[in-house]
Amino acid sequence: MPYNVDLSMIKLNKKYYFEYKGKIVNRIVYKGRTFFDKYERVDKSLTLQVMNEHIERKKIIAHDLINRQRNIVENIVFDYNGHDPERFWHRASLLLREEGFLNFTAYHSKTRGHLHLYIHKGHTTLTEAIQLGKTLSMKLATKLPKQWRMFPTDELPPEFNILNLPYGLYKKERGASWARHM
Repeated sequence: MPYNVDLSMIKLNKKYYFEYKGKIVNRIVYKGRTFFDKYERVDKSLTLQVMNEHIERKKIIAHDLINRQRNIVENIVFDYNGHDPERFWHRASLLLREEGFLNFTAYHSKTRGHLHLYIHKGHTTLTEAIQLGKTLSMKLATKLPKQWRMFPTDELPPEFNILNLPYGLYKKERGASWARHM
């Protein structure tokens, strides 16, 4: 089965990727806590062949959210791990529109009912993206029980600011459909 998920808005760095190994690859001490990394960085291009192996579930492939050379991010991501994706999408999209975000896309993750909601922010410094993510998360938490994590985050080591490639499109918002009503 070919990988045919539209990732054009995510703006992936395809120079390298991360592969899940199922065992501890690296031990990282960060802010007084110990983390065990099960993803190994592969310094090869993220090709369509690798993406096909991911969609066929032969491998689990992740991409980096942070542009390491410039210390910027293109997306802020809600990693939703609840049981009501339709309600989450509805509340989150209302909040994002209210906050002035025009472009965002939700993708299915490996587990049924879980979503990755990418807010396409563009060139944003890492510090600003983390702060904005915390603010959006707090605002959404007033409307829904908190069943998500935000990325990028400073609560985890920088090596953990990665997400598995999406398995399929859930819904997307490009702003034009509702912007005329503003």
